[in-house]
Amino acid sequence: MTTAPPPVLDAAAQAVMDLEREYLLQNYARYPLVLAKGKGCHLYDLAGKRYLDFLSGIGVNALGHAHPRLVKVIRQQAALLIHSSNLYYHQYQGPLAKRLARMSGLQRCFFTNSGTEAMEGGLKMVHSHGRAIHPEKYQVIALENGFHGRTFGALSITGQPKYRQDFEPLVPGAVFVPANDIAALEAAFSDRTAGIVLEMIQGEGGINPLTPAFVAKARELADRYNALLIADETQCGVGRPGTYFAYQRSNPVILPDVMVTAKPLACGIPLGVIMANQKAAATIKPGMHGTTFGGGALACRVALEFCDILDELLPSIQRVGGYFHVELNELARKHACIKEVRGFGLMLGVELHMPGKQIVLDAMADGLLINCTHDTVLRFLPPYIITEKEVDQGVKVLDKILAKVK
Repeated sequence: MTTAPPPVLDAAAQAVMDLEREYLLQNYARYPLVLAKGKGCHLYDLAGKRYLDFLSGIGVNALGHAHPRLVKVIRQQAALLIHSSNLYYHQYQGPLAKRLARMSGLQRCFFTNSGTEAMEGGLKMVHSHGRAIHPEKYQVIALENGFHGRTFGALSITGQPKYRQDFEPLVPGAVFVPANDIAALEAAFSDRTAGIVLEMIQGEGGINPLTPAFVAKARELADRYNALLIADETQCGVGRPGTYFAYQRSNPVILPDVMVTAKPLACGIPLGVIMANQKAAATIKPGMHGTTFGGGALACRVALEFCDILDELLPSIQRVGGYFHVELNELARKHACIKEVRGFGLMLGVELHMPGKQIVLDAMADGLLINCTHDTVLRFLPPYIITEKEVDQGVKVLDKILAKVK
């Protein structure tokens, strides 16, 4: 295929990039783009070029950019109280916990700063639960191609060797099984199993949904072996699949014991959460866990506003997500380089028969921001406010680029 020419950066953008290259850890393979502002579903670089944002900060900017209701709330709360520590109460943690309990079907809440921190807390629940039964009950079952974060505990259950290999040995006890392989799942469980961790739709692993039968079997086995089931909804939850959480797509709903999430919850202000049923919550006694920044007043107030808006948006997430899925399948019929379209709601992936990095770069040159995960899967995580019109615009760009693929 014909590749896009490298971007010509103006002096201001080049200066930003040079400064970061000199002083920041060089752990990110950043794209040559310096963003200046955003509005709705669009971002703008320093030169004023507009980009249609189909990535939303990797699923964070759920309401797009500069949403007027969020801007108003942030301004008001920043003038009142941003942080007070968890030594004291403030007026937004309790209402947000109640809201999330009703949304999730789980009873207890703990606020964190991020998804990986929420996963750490969930793993502590699993280990505390298992240890109370037997000192050797600390095995955690996880899925191949899963991704749960970059801290040592979360990394230990991330089923992708490329993330793990430079940091081993990690926390012991992890056992990996292929997603949707019920026989392997049954073989992995034992009396030593303390918990199982599932992404109902694997994100970094390639937008792979779990089958209802696999999730039901995981729930059954967790109950049989007295293990806790954790649903990692950091990327696939909080409205993105067209329901509040991806585990709610099953009928009847299969409740986890613990649910962790973060990304869209405060729409760009760091906030994660652990939701737990009474059984799992009882594993954490006073002094066993804590946070400095988690659940601050500003983040919680923004999250409450987001939850109000999300209730209004769920029908359109389902409608526009379905439309997007149909349009991507149309592309698959036209372009032989597409292997499969997967996902639900506004979490969609297009698996290619080839690496997707150049597609991402060419899309960026044409004003469309996407990314590629698992080397060959184009990932789409657009804001929840997206309409069919923006879907058409994005698909038109992709159609043009894919037509050049030989």
